[in-house]
Amino acid sequence: MPGDPARASVPSPIDDPPRSVAPAPELSVVLPFYDEQELASQTLAAVKLELDKTGASYELVCVDDGSSDETLAQLQRASLADARIRVTALTRNFGKEAAMAAGLDAARGRAVVVMDSDLQHPPELLPALVGQWRAGYEIVNAVKQSRGDESIAYRLLAALFNQLMGGVAGATFRGASDYKLLDRCAVDALRQLPERTRFFRGLVTWVGFRTTDVPFAVAPRAAGRSKWSTRALFRYSLRNLLAFSAFPLRLVATSGAFTLLFSGGLGVWTLYRYLRGDALTGFTTVILLQLILGGLLLSGIGVIALYLGAIYEELKARPAYIVRRDESR
Repeated sequence: MPGDPARASVPSPIDDPPRSVAPAPELSVVLPFYDEQELASQTLAAVKLELDKTGASYELVCVDDGSSDETLAQLQRASLADARIRVTALTRNFGKEAAMAAGLDAARGRAVVVMDSDLQHPPELLPALVGQWRAGYEIVNAVKQSRGDESIAYRLLAALFNQLMGGVAGATFRGASDYKLLDRCAVDALRQLPERTRFFRGLVTWVGFRTTDVPFAVAPRAAGRSKWSTRALFRYSLRNLLAFSAFPLRLVATSGAFTLLFSGGLGVWTLYRYLRGDALTGFTTVILLQLILGGLLLSGIGVIALYLGAIYEELKARPAYIVRRDESR
């Protein structure tokens, strides 16, 4: 978006002559890549095969998120062979959310599909997504019916996160994925949102528009390995919860209110026992109360510190991503 401080571009050290700008296609498919050299060519071929079935003009917007292998080189060779493939390389690994934002900024189509590049988001679903868009829906969500081969810890953490985010967003996130088709009006609305710490699924829900769902089963990875560990998923979930919701702060406030009621009740009971002459002696009750109150205070301070850190990151107003070389011209 012109003039948006959340986006930045670093010119290439070699001044290549700009390519002629082709007419905007009907569809753009945004594919974030990070160390996917085993799958890059296979993914592009599979996506193009399914897009050809839609009869629409299209482009593939490939965002290399600071890959350390040969992914970028493969994407650049594919771009030279097919003008419909456009490549944007980020200067380092900024994360999936930033890569998707870079893809949305580069996409020119009347509708934009965002999907993973590891083929776990099946390209075979693309005609169905496009069909729902042509039927009048402005947002088409691909919803997981089965999650594929995931560890129990990963499944439990994902279920907890989706439950929490669904509650704060007033929508269901069960089976939610980043595999979506967005009409141009929805894309433009998302690009106008100023926050730099972004939660794509939540923001898509927040902007509204006419929405429908298309179910799919998560496919196994054809090659390579997932970049998401349980620890990485936990950090990603915490980051998005802080960015999109004040739920932890409300939880601290609620805990404080219940503690106040408990303390008041305990005080009344202690006074009653004292007036009866059989008050408890010793430090057991005092120590227990100190531990409870100390734990609540430290937890509350910790939650506030996390939000202060998130606010600090936003106030620095650094770009969400930086482009090293934009091959999409």
